Amino acid sequence: MNILSLSTVDLGGGAERVAWQLFDAFRARGHRCRLAVGLRRGQDPDVVRIDNGRGRGPWPRLAWALEAFFHARIGRQRGALRLSRLLRRLAEPANVLSWWRGREPFEYPGAWRLLEEGGPWDLLHAHNLHGDYFDLRALPAFSRRLPVLLTPHDAWLLSGHCAHSFACERWQTGCGQCPDLGIPPAVRRDATAENWRAKRDLYAASRLYLGAPSRWLLDKVRRSMLAPALAEARVIPYGIDLNLYRPGDPAAARRALGLPAEGRLLLFTAHAARRNPWKDYANLRAALAEIAAAYPGPLSLIALGDNAPPERAGRAEVRFAPFTRDPAQVARYYQAADLYLHPARADTFPNTVLEALACGTPVVATAVGGIPEQVDEGETGALVLPGDPAALAAATLRLLNDDGRRAQMGWRAAAVARQRYDLGRFIDDTWRWYGEALADWRAWRATAHAESV
Repeated sequence: MNILSLSTVDLGGGAERVAWQLFDAFRARGHRCRLAVGLRRGQDPDVVRIDNGRGRGPWPRLAWALEAFFHARIGRQRGALRLSRLLRRLAEPANVLSWWRGREPFEYPGAWRLLEEGGPWDLLHAHNLHGDYFDLRALPAFSRRLPVLLTPHDAWLLSGHCAHSFACERWQTGCGQCPDLGIPPAVRRDATAENWRAKRDLYAASRLYLGAPSRWLLDKVRRSMLAPALAEARVIPYGIDLNLYRPGDPAAARRALGLPAEGRLLLFTAHAARRNPWKDYANLRAALAEIAAAYPGPLSLIALGDNAPPERAGRAEVRFAPFTRDPAQVARYYQAADLYLHPARADTFPNTVLEALACGTPVVATAVGGIPEQVDEGETGALVLPGDPAALAAATLRLLNDDGRRAQMGWRAAAVARQRYDLGRFIDDTWRWYGEALADWRAWRATAHAESV
């Protein structure tokens, strides 16, 4: 099969890693695969950055050339990512006007050439389509030429601007009067009703397939303006590499990471952990102070995914560890920890929870999004309401003070991960979806052609 995939970034965490896993797995099975991205960090020859500057006027060409200059320095030069994003917007006058009005920018002309470059393609598998790199207006035309499969990793496709709406339900009725324009992807003014209608009209002219990672997200999709465009929709939970994420010797893991051998160790992992808008570090820190006040022994928290000096929360120490792309290193953190804490304000189906379970580390998490589908309350961890540090502290203390129950939960967590979340199962489920979508699309095209004749 010839498979074209779309993703915001090639090398990253969360959604980007899922896109990469599928692309890399099908390529390894002998299929011809290409991953087209808005931001290219690696050097893989089958990964291409969408070229939005080709064939444009003098100013767009110059702006895209400058953007490429700073893009190449991301990670090595301070402010390069911010400048790259700014130039991506400024490169197209229509996007500047959209930004000023609060409209979501769609003027990314390179998207329209995707099907011609390197083709022919049997299907297009699109992951997150926000991130200033894709023209959503291409969906109707694309879906008439080949099956377009969507894996949404958040709820941006359903709203007037935000990736997660928290308690707001206006995405069901047309947005407008947005309670928080700053939720990523942020907009300058409230044109959310216009954005919502623009998406609705594009979907109405499209025929799409959707694979959601959680029942929670699929339920939202079915209540949204995207639903009428769907030829078929299903749940395909993520999978992880169980050869890497597995139970290990906690003492050996702590030695390898240079962590204290004594005392209880809690783990929290998120990109830019302290500032991540979807996580709740402030309440985690408040809960940690309560835990430290009640727990008699040494206690520390590792916040993986951030880079900052150590700090204290009451008697507990907080250590920050920078983001790493080495999965073996990440697995050692889970193996070293007594509990994994995941205080989220919004989440779809976090891989970090699956990784903790697979390593036999019980999870204490907030019951938001798809997390209750991952954590079996009382068996593999505990669920608490979001924004309640006292509840998070109480649930954590109950498990810290009961070694037997915590060990039993860890054993059960690893068993559940083996049963449900193997990466091979995820790849096989996705492959079946590809085949069924392709067969359905071909039958639809044949019927449409026969009717036109």
